[in-house]
Amino acid sequence: MTALTTPPAAGTAPAGPPTGKASAPKERVPFWDNARFLCVALVVIGHGVQRLTSDSDNALIVYLFIYAFHMPAFAIISGYFSKPGAPNARQMTKVITDIIVPYVIMESIWTFVQFVAEGKKEFNPTQPSWTLWFLLALGIFRLILPYLALLKFPLLIAVVCSVGVGYFANVDSTFSLSRAIGILPFFVLGWKAKEWGIVDRWRRVVTHRWLVRGIAVAVLVAWLVVVVTNIRVWREIDLRYWFFYDDSYSGLGEDLWWAGLVRLGLIVLAVVLTAAFFVLIPRGETWITEFGTSTMYVYLLHSFILYPLRETGVLQDEHASAVWLLSMILACIAISIALSSPLVRRIFHPIIEPKPRWLFAKQTALTGKDGGPVRETRTDPTGSRRSR
Repeated sequence: MTALTTPPAAGTAPAGPPTGKASAPKERVPFWDNARFLCVALVVIGHGVQRLTSDSDNALIVYLFIYAFHMPAFAIISGYFSKPGAPNARQMTKVITDIIVPYVIMESIWTFVQFVAEGKKEFNPTQPSWTLWFLLALGIFRLILPYLALLKFPLLIAVVCSVGVGYFANVDSTFSLSRAIGILPFFVLGWKAKEWGIVDRWRRVVTHRWLVRGIAVAVLVAWLVVVVTNIRVWREIDLRYWFFYDDSYSGLGEDLWWAGLVRLGLIVLAVVLTAAFFVLIPRGETWITEFGTSTMYVYLLHSFILYPLRETGVLQDEHASAVWLLSMILACIAISIALSSPLVRRIFHPIIEPKPRWLFAKQTALTGKDGGPVRETRTDPTGSRRSR
């Protein structure tokens, strides 16, 4: 559980041509903007109902349903818009400006917030706060994809790494390494899906479209039924922690040899559910399409809105009713829409999309092929390009 404004994924092409050279604008595909917004809305909903899960089975049902596929879907979107070629100087510069600098800024803000609210005095950028882990994971993906692309079976290798890393307790959340490796197969799958032309084929499907969507609905309903009918079991075994792809198997309380098969099964489940989810996403322009161009603003800022509710204990005990659950879901959708607004982009642009040119000894990395300045990128980590 593209996402997902900020940096493009690995090797993403520049948002515009070098100064002085005309180029036809790339086709904008509404499907991906719709997918990004729906994914990030699921992220906000999942975080919003998290505190309710300890006292409400209904909240845990919503939580498990979402967490089974929402971050894998984001990773697949990011991988789809990634290219495996060796990075040039400008792309390497963007790793710093679009990932490292925003991460340091956001982590510093979180340190200050936690100091004020909790008295926490430690600044430890090696341990990302809350949602920031995905920003670091995207950076790791950008660095390793060119190497994976050289191998014969990159997707298989990514799956083996994801399953295998769980056996090593020393690979932890430091710099999001365990989680990045855990969801790596989804990123690689997204990249390979672009090569295979899967999404393009679906966009051109006219016949049997409703049959495919009917199957997708059946798949998602089947997963919901499995969650509902076994909710007591899932609570007892703490299934939700398996969906984080973070802790080792021993840390999850399962250090037996077959623990890796559980993760493999969850990877397959996530792929199936994500495929069903993508099939149901509108392919044309909708009222949510424009919201999908601000994915990372929603992703990185919503946690500051939800933080007071999480820490004050408001969403517990008598506030864990079905009415509160529905209210939180609706509130999270409203938060997602509000944080997608142009006003929010204007206000928070300096911290979500900083452009610290002064950091670099040479400005050539930020110039075009003809030596002129490069138009400011409007591409986020999932490949979204804002029209304005």
